[in-house]
Amino acid sequence: MLTTALCLGLLAIVLAWPVPVLLARAAWPAGSPGVALVLWQSIALAGGLAMIGALFVYGLIPFGANPVAGIRSLADHLVTGSIPAGTSLDHVLALCGALLLGGHLVLNLAVTIVHAERQQRRHLNLVRLLSEPLEGRPSTRVIDHAAPVAYCLPSVTHSATVLSRGLLRLLDAGQVLAVVAHEEAHLAQRHHLVLVAFKSWHNALPWFPIANRAENAVALLVEMLADDQARRAVGDHTLAAAIALVGSAGLDRAQLDRAQIDRVQGPHSPTEAADAAAFVARDRPVDLVTPRVRRLLTPPPRLSAAASVAVIGSAAALLVLPALLLAQA
Repeated sequence: MLTTALCLGLLAIVLAWPVPVLLARAAWPAGSPGVALVLWQSIALAGGLAMIGALFVYGLIPFGANPVAGIRSLADHLVTGSIPAGTSLDHVLALCGALLLGGHLVLNLAVTIVHAERQQRRHLNLVRLLSEPLEGRPSTRVIDHAAPVAYCLPSVTHSATVLSRGLLRLLDAGQVLAVVAHEEAHLAQRHHLVLVAFKSWHNALPWFPIANRAENAVALLVEMLADDQARRAVGDHTLAAAIALVGSAGLDRAQLDRAQIDRVQGPHSPTEAADAAAFVARDRPVDLVTPRVRRLLTPPPRLSAAASVAVIGSAAALLVLPALLLAQA
């Protein structure tokens, strides 16, 4: 089983460093964000399984010739309180590490989901009390706030899209429609479930650089997916202007250069619009504005059907590979 443990460990290393780095730097995900999102999820899940599996299989080496026999022998020895010959401290540490890491990841996921659900329910209740429905859209709530803000609150029964008065004053009718369509796409495609999973991974392993990289990449991909849904309702130019304007919500309004924003709204070149979006997104830890505006104004090529099938097939193979390695041990 040593060979299996080494193969799983090598797979975990490959999925923890070079593969995510290359994927985060690649240009093609902007053209096919849905395919890229499937691959990111596969990398995260397969990497976690390989990491835990490598530790577990190595720890089972003294207990049996294969993982199934090793698990049975481990259970018997736990009942009798004995240790098989050849067991060393590193085997015990590997078993403990596998159990602790697996339990930590699962528990952190559960805690993150429960915490997010409670926050969303509390926030949704407050919004219902302190807002009023947008005319013609009862599921869209308007709060009395000066800053241009838009977000969605998922719920099993009554999800809501929240807009601020400041946003309605800032955007024209077409741009408001673009924002609403974007937020409704988040709700319809259940993006919050994907985001909470990657947030949980990052919270569980905050020292792990790839966890942060993956969370940021996935956050941008789900925004692009929502943009693709919204651009079916409005033009790309209108959506790009709305993104730049709403993206300014986190900045001090006194610091905004309105001329920069106008460059996105009025006649412009793609480079000028991207520069304006970059201005809006400056000083943010993760820029979710500039790449989306550039993508709308200069659409990147989509993956071909064959390439998409190849990527999705690779994602499926990654999920199966740890199980195959364990089965052949």
